[in-house]
Amino acid sequence: MFEKTNELYDRRREIELGGGDERIEKQHEKGKLTARERIDLLIDTGTFVELNPFIEHRSVDFGMEGMKGPGDGVVTGYGKVNGRPIYLFSQDFTVFGGALGEMHAEKIANVMDLAAKNGAPFIGLNDSGGARIQEGVVSLDGYGHIFYRNAIYSGVIPQISVIMGPCAGGAVYSPAITDFVFMVDGTSQMFITGPKVIETVTGEKISAEDLGGSKIHNTISGNAHFRAAGEKEILEQVRMLLSYLPASNEEKPPRIEADETSDDRPDLAEAIPFDPVRPYDVRVVIEQIVDEGSFMEVQKEFARNIVIGLARIKGEVVGLVCNQPKVMAGGLDIDSSDKASRFIRFCDSFNIPIITFEDVTGFFPGIKQEHGGIIRHGAKILYAYSEATVPKMTVILRKAYGGAYVALNSKSIGADLVFAWPNAEIAVMGPQGAANIIFAKEIAQSDDPEATRAKKIEEYREKFANPFVAAARGMVDDVIDPRETRIKLIQALDMMRNKKEERPKKKHGNIPL
Repeated sequence: MFEKTNELYDRRREIELGGGDERIEKQHEKGKLTARERIDLLIDTGTFVELNPFIEHRSVDFGMEGMKGPGDGVVTGYGKVNGRPIYLFSQDFTVFGGALGEMHAEKIANVMDLAAKNGAPFIGLNDSGGARIQEGVVSLDGYGHIFYRNAIYSGVIPQISVIMGPCAGGAVYSPAITDFVFMVDGTSQMFITGPKVIETVTGEKISAEDLGGSKIHNTISGNAHFRAAGEKEILEQVRMLLSYLPASNEEKPPRIEADETSDDRPDLAEAIPFDPVRPYDVRVVIEQIVDEGSFMEVQKEFARNIVIGLARIKGEVVGLVCNQPKVMAGGLDIDSSDKASRFIRFCDSFNIPIITFEDVTGFFPGIKQEHGGIIRHGAKILYAYSEATVPKMTVILRKAYGGAYVALNSKSIGADLVFAWPNAEIAVMGPQGAANIIFAKEIAQSDDPEATRAKKIEEYREKFANPFVAAARGMVDDVIDPRETRIKLIQALDMMRNKKEERPKKKHGNIPL
């Protein structure tokens, strides 16, 4: 018996070495950790349980019959993060370059199924050369099984992808379906076709980093949500994100005990300029309202005219959607519409209340926006808010103009509560533009056009561009002192803790993608 037990441990040691010391050293020389080192950083110490460690490939073509691949190039299993269960896979670049084959895919699919059955988040640590070409179509079929599970478990359990090396071809579609994508500067890339293929087909020359590096996907494409300088830092970010998320759609987000400090925020009275055309950073408002240090911004570098993220208010997790007046005057464009809509739908999937801080001039005008489909993309925001059944609150900080006012969680599309600060302007358009249209003839015929224009602008502002007109029609629930904003939101969250709202029975809606 002891002999067999020793054989077991010998086999385990061989598997844990992956591709061997030489390949591990090469991995380290690239600034990358091994699959198991990454798991050790992510998972609470001593909690990881490996699954299917003895699985091997069964390919016999192109010399594969004589090649050994411990674990078939991927480590799978479960453990705990911050004391809460998660399931994961970690691709091992030291074994077949982490390339996905039939059994590699089966291991991943098996652990995904376990995550769904047990209602726990699923994390993929990606470091792979793509499909294992020696296995042909069965490797592509393996990707299909993973994509299918990504899709059907979407909105059931949180899914997180961490790109820690190359991720090319079909491999990128799994991360794209998951809820959040993390990338590491300098060592991780995502692209459908690599630089060499692009140069051959189109003649364009570009490096892998400039084509699909972390900065590109966090700033230009919007395919990623977070990035960090190193693997240790990025895995810390993953652990932090998980602290805000419920284990599944059957649960509410984890609540923590908040400090018993005063909820008055006197500095909010001076947080934004009274002049409606002066810019400011909406993060100043956010930091004054949420629990100290709790705001975790999502997609910080992409579509910077809108700010989204997770935070806590009196210990309760909330999702924030906020116009950013210091970029494009806070107007909504194609990218910001996509960014906000997907985040709204994520929050709704996982029972996270949504709070909107609104200061919007409208949808951004221009030929490029119109031809790029701003109608379709802007409609996604309307759809996402209307579809959501979690508690939904809006605070109008300053401007709320036109269709963008309606789209950003107005009462008419299902907001539970809408608050406005006293300086809020709620109207079809800004007073200047409105006066120029409504009183154009009167201004033109005046002896002093500029004085008449100024008078008419003020007349329009008094008549329509203030919160009391909207409040009189029930479109604003209350006009509040800015200093009491946090108190009002704490009360609202407490009041709507048990909110239930049904939608008509259907298979699913048809969001304007």
